[in-house]
Amino acid sequence: MEAKANLKYLRISPRKVKIVLDLIRGKDVATATAILMQTPKAASEPVLKLLKSAAANAENNHQMDPEKLYVSACCANPGPIIKRIMPRAQGRAYRINKRTSHVTIAVSER
Repeated sequence: MEAKANLKYLRISPRKVKIVLDLIRGKDVATATAILMQTPKAASEPVLKLLKSAAANAENNHQMDPEKLYVSACCANPGPIIKRIMPRAQGRAYRINKRTSHVTIAVSER
């Protein structure tokens, strides 16, 4: 049995979120929380909040022991891209893609 938590439309590129998720995949929740609190990445704060939510879902909805929880799966998938225009020289316009992510974290009992 695993408990999940989803975060949709996070305004950080999935490529940057995956770097943070790779740090915590397979670790127990206490260790993963400590890692995320010390990681100086922009994605670590929303991922920490999502991890706490997944742990709370496991404890409250599935009656799992919070001491035995570990991060069984985590992924960051691309969300919709917000397209913006940046003026450039000689009247040209360059497109700027502001990428979003859908992040999922699943925790299970050992």
